[in-house]
Amino acid sequence: MQRRTTLALATLAAAALVTPLALAQAKDVKLALIYSKTGPLEAYGKQTATGFRMGLEYATGGTMTVAGRKITVIEKDDQGKPDLGKSLLAAAYGDDKVDLAVGPTASPVALAMLPVAEEYKKILLVEPAVADSITGEKWNRYIFRTGRNSSQDAIANAVALDKEGVSIVTMAQDSAFGRDGVKAFRNALKKAKIVHEEYLPPATTDFTAGGQRMIDKLKGLPGRKVIFIIWAGGNPFKIADLDLKRYGIEIATGGNILPAMTAYKQFPGMEGAAYYYFGIPKNPVNEALVSMHYREFKTPPDFFTAGGFAAAMAVVTALQKTNGDTDTEKLIRTMEGMSFDTPKGKMTFRKEDHQAMQSMYHFRIKVDPAFAWGVPELIHEIKPEEMNVPILNKR
Repeated sequence: MQRRTTLALATLAAAALVTPLALAQAKDVKLALIYSKTGPLEAYGKQTATGFRMGLEYATGGTMTVAGRKITVIEKDDQGKPDLGKSLLAAAYGDDKVDLAVGPTASPVALAMLPVAEEYKKILLVEPAVADSITGEKWNRYIFRTGRNSSQDAIANAVALDKEGVSIVTMAQDSAFGRDGVKAFRNALKKAKIVHEEYLPPATTDFTAGGQRMIDKLKGLPGRKVIFIIWAGGNPFKIADLDLKRYGIEIATGGNILPAMTAYKQFPGMEGAAYYYFGIPKNPVNEALVSMHYREFKTPPDFFTAGGFAAAMAVVTALQKTNGDTDTEKLIRTMEGMSFDTPKGKMTFRKEDHQAMQSMYHFRIKVDPAFAWGVPELIHEIKPEEMNVPILNKR
């Protein structure tokens, strides 16, 4: 009798030990999405949020659960302000007890947030902030990024422009995004020559003075002459009003959101490289995104919608692999070297710096009356293995 009682008590004790663990596993997975809901990059931020929501729906088969745990998302608006982004992330980790965070939109905000992830020992999945330094000199082991970095942009765009006898002036915003972008582009060029770098305030609307400086640097040079634009928001293509053709000067740039690409119609034949355009990737995930977006909005998904979707795919893939375990160290071990499906095809988090290795798309602009924007036609998919993306974090 005593032995039976002892066994019963042991069983009850074991159950008491198991129940809190089971309850912990059943708790919601809490995610924070911190982005520019308002501010200069509001259009980008809203696309990211839409893509993230759709990506979670797709990756979970519409259940919004993973490994039996419900996913909840807390959205926060950083307004494009670094100090605000930093405090919102601290509140998400400290007060809201989120398991991991995704965002932000702007590179200066991301750079302010990186130390917070390290302090709280929680993952920050950066999407879509671009500056190289995020996974470079300012990186820490809690940072992963699905968004492309400046080097990936630069190397892909160099494919289109890096020819002998080409003289290039860069025009970029005077910000981490702009300066990191130009530095990476300069490092990627092997044949073409950068003859001037023009940095302008991020909110510039009058490009006359900067445009004239760029014209003066290029107009007397032989060979092909190009102004390469690295810009987020606004309409930098107003420099075309300065009649660049009179001096034989071309404009080149990377991909952009569809409203910005209406300006590309002025430049048929312009080449560059894009992170995403809905009509280019051919895979089931992109087909699903395009279908979901048309169904809800009657429009195609855009540049940053695909990025938000990719971030959601990364989060759910990691949680499926850990069977819902949100322990940070387990997630880091799981995500390092992890491959996951996205609208751009397969991405892989590089172990050394947690940057997602991904395809880019060399395009040429075609004018099609059916579209309000210049249509980027694919010349060549630049696959990850074709790009020697530098590791810059000195890990």
